[in-house]
Amino acid sequence: MSLLSTVSPNAVQSIRAFRSLDLQAEATATGQHFLYANCGDTKNKLEVLACIADAFGFPQHFGHNFDALYDCLTDLVHKAGQQNGFVIVVEHLPNTEDFDKEQRETLLDVFRDASDYWMKKKVAFRVFYSFE
Repeated sequence: MSLLSTVSPNAVQSIRAFRSLDLQAEATATGQHFLYANCGDTKNKLEVLACIADAFGFPQHFGHNFDALYDCLTDLVHKAGQQNGFVIVVEHLPNTEDFDKEQRETLLDVFRDASDYWMKKKVAFRVFYSFE
């Protein structure tokens, strides 16, 4: 049984029951893209978005805002051609005054919106996250 068989093909959820290395192995075994960002050294929105952009290989002109994140997760990736699916892990998101609950929820909403985008295209898009 596949590790991901217990997870909806389009989900944004806490990584609690999973390990990033196991998710990476499963993505590789199933021909899906694996994207990983460790945000442990970040403290605010700009640093979180820069960390994700660097880790995911976003273009130099990335705007470092939530709209730009959505665009990169959908438009730019979609232009790359046929996709078999995505397994995304964003670990150690800060829980600080400069990256408060509202900003954390907005970030997760961007991933949820991107997941909805890919669901309409019948492409798996699973995001796993953790907070500090």
